[in-house]
Amino acid sequence: MSINRLLDIMTQLRDPDKGCPWDKQQTLQSLVSHTLEEAYEVADAIEQQNYSELCDELGDLLFQVVFYAEIAREMQLFDFNDIATAISEKLIRRHPHVFADDQIDSVEEQNAAWEEHKRLERLKKSVLVSQVHSELDGVIKSLPALVRAQKLQRRAARSGFDWDNIEPVYDKLAEEVTEVREAALSAEPDRIEDEVGDLLFAGVNLARFLGVDAEQALRRANAKFESRFRQVETRVNDQGKDMKQMSVDELDAIWEVVKQLEKGRSSD
Repeated sequence: MSINRLLDIMTQLRDPDKGCPWDKQQTLQSLVSHTLEEAYEVADAIEQQNYSELCDELGDLLFQVVFYAEIAREMQLFDFNDIATAISEKLIRRHPHVFADDQIDSVEEQNAAWEEHKRLERLKKSVLVSQVHSELDGVIKSLPALVRAQKLQRRAARSGFDWDNIEPVYDKLAEEVTEVREAALSAEPDRIEDEVGDLLFAGVNLARFLGVDAEQALRRANAKFESRFRQVETRVNDQGKDMKQMSVDELDAIWEVVKQLEKGRSSD
């Protein structure tokens, strides 16, 4: 099997005598940044709809799992088979409507059941380690801040800690903008950072209320800004000018032209 071949290759790469020097010196901790990078490269290939590249990137991501498994095997913690067994059992446990007799008729019901299964698993873990249970248990601290904010807010909302409608969310966003203005006048870096953080958190909450994934929305905004800025650069270069020597009003006028052209193309 291809997976067995990959596992054998990994073992050879880590061989104390004949292995690769770089691979041999890696640890569970040192691999983390590489894993995150590979995951983002998978996401980028999907966004670009580059499916041949996606195959390669998924292979790189799979290799990260195999790498962790080999290091853990050497430490006598677990191995790749243990990982496969654990996820298989978890999937069966969380899909009783597929592998048992539970009846679920919609995606909404499935999502609710999935979250309930995860909640019960977290509760069980809390009991095992004698820890006071919280609905926020299991929201990993190393997640990107925007993603973690969404997860924290969803968990809190499921506990009933949420606004009844969207109007107070708009009010809260406006309140946070005012507090950022006041903090900026204070010239206190910690206070400014704190208030900007609150503003971003309120923005994520608004996205959640509108049914928008904040991370995806920001990625889309980044792509849009990059595209428009590159077009502005091209237009400025075509005019034989230097952006640094142009006024904000001049650059903004070009920006508006680019934006209107984009809107025109999207409406065609």
